[in-house]
Amino acid sequence: MSTISLIIKREYLTRVKKKSFIIMTLLGPILMASLFIVPVLMAKYDSDDISKIQVIDESGLFQNKLQDSESMAFVMDTISLPVAKTIFNPEKYTAILYIPSNVLHNTRSIMLFSSKQANLNMVTSIEGTIQKEIETMKLKANGINQETLDQIKTKVQVNTRKLTEAGEEESNAGLTTAVGMIGGLLIYMFIFLYGAQVMRGVIEEKTSRIVEVIISSVRPFQLMMGKIIGIALVGLTQFLLWIVLTIAISSLVTSIFIDPNQMKEQMAHRQTPLGTPLPEGVEDGATQMESGGVSDLMKSMESINFPLLIGAFLFYFLGGYLLYGALFAAIGAAVDGESDTQQFMLPITIPLILSFVVAQSILQNPESSVGFWFSMIPFTSPVVMMVRIPFGVAPWELALSMAFLVLGFIATTWLAGRIYRTGILMYGKKVSWRELGKWLFYKE
Repeated sequence: MSTISLIIKREYLTRVKKKSFIIMTLLGPILMASLFIVPVLMAKYDSDDISKIQVIDESGLFQNKLQDSESMAFVMDTISLPVAKTIFNPEKYTAILYIPSNVLHNTRSIMLFSSKQANLNMVTSIEGTIQKEIETMKLKANGINQETLDQIKTKVQVNTRKLTEAGEEESNAGLTTAVGMIGGLLIYMFIFLYGAQVMRGVIEEKTSRIVEVIISSVRPFQLMMGKIIGIALVGLTQFLLWIVLTIAISSLVTSIFIDPNQMKEQMAHRQTPLGTPLPEGVEDGATQMESGGVSDLMKSMESINFPLLIGAFLFYFLGGYLLYGALFAAIGAAVDGESDTQQFMLPITIPLILSFVVAQSILQNPESSVGFWFSMIPFTSPVVMMVRIPFGVAPWELALSMAFLVLGFIATTWLAGRIYRTGILMYGKKVSWRELGKWLFYKE
């Protein structure tokens, strides 16, 4: 087994056996799965609690208009507001809804009294229902038929298609944008996370003087490459475990706690104000989702080349990490502690930060010249190209970008190796940029 392979094995096994790695590997999927599961579970269990609302309608316009829902029940009462407030019992009613006699002329006069802070969903639903009823009354007063108005209202949806040599393909601008942004964000985060680990590892070995023993049997370049590749494999292992565990946890919790039919009913309820019947021939949000939205989304997902996307992600993650990891290793070798890294960190990380900033504008126009050039420059291509790939990139552009990234990695590794071989054994000296420049030309 070669020297570099031994160093890779040591770096990999040392890190995957750490408690911090095991904890984060298990905790990461739980946190990611909770982002999807917790809101759904909250909506499920919130729907089990019915809010009972006492309604005092002085206008008399809303009798039998406020219909009960899964989460709220309305009780009409004829007592006065002062009496209702005096005898209000929080165990019997959640809130008092007061509708004054002049509600048509002053819609801001409606009041909701409760012993606790009113729920935002409750307030929004009540506002939507009363608003709909008042609009209907005003339409009738002006001789406009509600059915006529409903027929005039039109919902427009633009369906996007991509024209390819094979014909038309389904596409979804929102889905493509989300996939691209997530891919770019993941690479941005992982390069920073694992690049910093390389730098800290080099600093720890240098300050503890262990590197002096290691350098006696291996070349500095071999030590640097072994450390970089070993940590890269740790990152890939953790990333793959996160994906598998996140999918497993999400599927398990969904199958146990979430009823798909109940969620459809809740979604249908959230699409329209309480008690508001939909016009004939008009589907609600849940019906549209069930009949077309989900199938359209699945077709749009089929149009995305996921094998290419996954392969490109692995390549740009490894290429970007190796490029920046070599520079981070050089910084670690040049300083005596993390407090001294700031002057060198900023110039190196600016291109990476800039790529993420530019990626957000590239989402609006993936074919722009800015998007093309930033996806060619090795320091920015890992993030920018991952954002562009879901929108479709010409094969020659992808090949050229990959070639430039490989060349960039080779060049930065050579530069980092020259700095690493000198700095790894230098102690107690504040290094400047000028000094680093001299190290590049030292003869072995």
